[in-house]
Amino acid sequence: MAGLAHLSRRFFGSLRPGGPKATDTEWAEGQLLDTEVVLWRTMSRPDRRHAVGVARPVELALGDEATRPVLAAALLHDVGKTESGLGTYGRVIATISGGVVHRDPETIKAWTRTRGFTRRVGLYLQHPKLGGDLLGMAGSDPLTEAWARQHHLPEDAWTVPLPIGEALRAADDD
Repeated sequence: MAGLAHLSRRFFGSLRPGGPKATDTEWAEGQLLDTEVVLWRTMSRPDRRHAVGVARPVELALGDEATRPVLAAALLHDVGKTESGLGTYGRVIATISGGVVHRDPETIKAWTRTRGFTRRVGLYLQHPKLGGDLLGMAGSDPLTEAWARQHHLPEDAWTVPLPIGEALRAADDD
């Protein structure tokens, strides 16, 4: 689970209205396949701002290794959160709920089989899998899809090259 400082920054950042600057949006969409742009545009404005805030440092850190699939991974790693339909305060409750059940996969799956808010919490907590599924259906590069699925896993569970995963994780502080 992400650290308290990271979660606090994300929470207060999500309260600020508006998305990324127009120049950042143009840059981001230029890194994505047309099908990925469609997904990008479903993300909330704060999530798109966060995504650019991850992708720009990755581009700087990796230089020539910051290929289009790597930048797409940075930009779309949280796209699965769109499936929950939760806003900022719902996400806070979901994050706390996930911590309370220690992100137990069986509990979270059970929540997704319910209705209403509990289902949405379960979907939010499964955002890595859901994001990977969305990216797979969009025809994303395997690296982009893999990072969405694996960005909350420990390093030894990554299939992306370690230097790329380290740069993505460091930029996300997640």
